[in-house]
Amino acid sequence: MRCLLIVLAVAAAALVPANAQESRYYDLPSGDYPHDVAVGPGGEVWYSGQNHGIAGKLNPTSGAVERIALGTNSAPHGVIVGPDGAPWFTDGGQNAIVRVDPASKAIRTWPLPSGRTSYANLNTAAFDGKGRIWFTGQSGIYGRLDPATGDIKVWDAPKGAGPYGITGTPNGDIWFVSLAGSYLANVDLATGAATVYEPPTRNQGARRVWSDSKGRLWISEWNSGNVSVYDPAGKGWKQWKLPGERPRTYAVWVDPADKVWLSDWGANAIVRFDPATEKFESFPSNRKSSGVRQLLGRKGETWIAESGTERIRLIRHVARTD
Repeated sequence: MRCLLIVLAVAAAALVPANAQESRYYDLPSGDYPHDVAVGPGGEVWYSGQNHGIAGKLNPTSGAVERIALGTNSAPHGVIVGPDGAPWFTDGGQNAIVRVDPASKAIRTWPLPSGRTSYANLNTAAFDGKGRIWFTGQSGIYGRLDPATGDIKVWDAPKGAGPYGITGTPNGDIWFVSLAGSYLANVDLATGAATVYEPPTRNQGARRVWSDSKGRLWISEWNSGNVSVYDPAGKGWKQWKLPGERPRTYAVWVDPADKVWLSDWGANAIVRFDPATEKFESFPSNRKSSGVRQLLGRKGETWIAESGTERIRLIRHVARTD
């Protein structure tokens, strides 16, 4: 089922100087290949060490890194911190959802049903309002795990291969995007059925998605170089091209002030977008080919996984007043 859209005009992008207080880099053990990153309740920073199958834990004060093996054949892609304060990983190598106890470091693993899919190519995850974790697999699936019961359900995605980014909204809804399918989808939490919403730009490569405080869905469009937003209340879209000649928009995260943070592979930079002023600020990396696949954070802090340089980056920032 496809929903009717009210398409809004494309807004022109403006670039203004960055207003960062501090940018700091943390070197990680060689070969860890940090794919995703998430901040814990105590300020600890978790990352998915995809190449070595580890959960990495960075102490931002000391710079010390603790590495926790996730299991045989592990290759974690995504990491988020759940409502329980623990890091949860989508582990493509184990074809499983994995939780690390932040205190004991105990590992708990929930493999996907063996008869359902042998390799889901698990990507990202998000919690709904009932404490269940939803996940995507680029092989063409999305699913749900109830940690309380261990029940896992898996559904075929619309258009087949491609599900990638996923997000929960403030009211507990779940939305995901498909990179290969170039769409946004809302999931019925009871039945698991997915309703497709088509962005205005065809074949835009919707890669990741994040909800703001109002439940609007912000999407990083890999093929088009756009950032777009869908407002479920008004059923309307709006989109902006990132600055520069060849933007390639990979990651997206919306901070507590509803500023939209993006990684631009074309500019080798992190970009912040202010929806109120429709202006961009750019924060380039100090090394080439940073390869930022994901970023997350908290008030005043944006944490970034530079898989290309094997570093974690922190941008401390303040809101602009102009």
